[in-house]
Amino acid sequence: MQVWPAIDIRAGRCVRLVQGDYQQQQTYSDSALDMARQWVAAGAPRLHLVDLDAARQPNSSSSHSPPSADLAITAPPANSSDTAHYSNAELIAQIVQTVGVPCQIGGGIRVEAIIRRYLDAGAAQLVCGSRAVQSPDWLVEMTKRYPNRLVVGIDARDGMVATHGWLQTSTTTALDLARQVSQLPIAAIVYTDIARDGMLSGPNFAAMGQMAASVTTPIIASGGVTTDDDIRQLADLNLAGCIVGRALYEHRITLPAALAAAAGR
Repeated sequence: MQVWPAIDIRAGRCVRLVQGDYQQQQTYSDSALDMARQWVAAGAPRLHLVDLDAARQPNSSSSHSPPSADLAITAPPANSSDTAHYSNAELIAQIVQTVGVPCQIGGGIRVEAIIRRYLDAGAAQLVCGSRAVQSPDWLVEMTKRYPNRLVVGIDARDGMVATHGWLQTSTTTALDLARQVSQLPIAAIVYTDIARDGMLSGPNFAAMGQMAASVTTPIIASGGVTTDDDIRQLADLNLAGCIVGRALYEHRITLPAALAAAAGR
């Protein structure tokens, strides 16, 4: 089973949110690039990068917006916490080109321009969340153009799909969406239980197991992964991978222990 150390990026910094709440942020490094280098130097075979600023932007899927709007990186004013229009795309492309390991990227993947930009930069796969829920025809077309390079991110609150940086909840169940998208040539599904994310309380094993048993698409677990035993249990559910964030940053588990547990050692 693969282990993806998570680097959640806001205004260029490596941060973590609690249950997707942008008001509950812990900053672990002022440089997401430096953090990426540290994880790779520590032995990370791959990285999961999330642009939190792009994830919450409501208009990044607009067909009328120029591609540059999704690709620019503009720092906020000094000492400002207002990052609503900040994009980390160029920084993320720099990370991908610097670290030399496969990178999975999520957050604001809603237009083809950003898909092309990240794939051209060398990204292994891209996680589509909000746009995949709201525009299934768009997802079908993108998977045709980029087969097995896109991942569908299913973020669930009480079993219902949440979008736009978890700020909105849809009327679609996570399991129904997984069954729909599993018919497409996608690389995987990243399933996140929002209630567990950043809580260090363990994954929702029942939900992860149910999803893995319901579709043939590889499932990557996210949210609440805290211990090496958590990782072994996820591996026993035949999941393809898991994303580990806060537990690594707060030393609840070491990266070598996480990798060993995923390998069954």
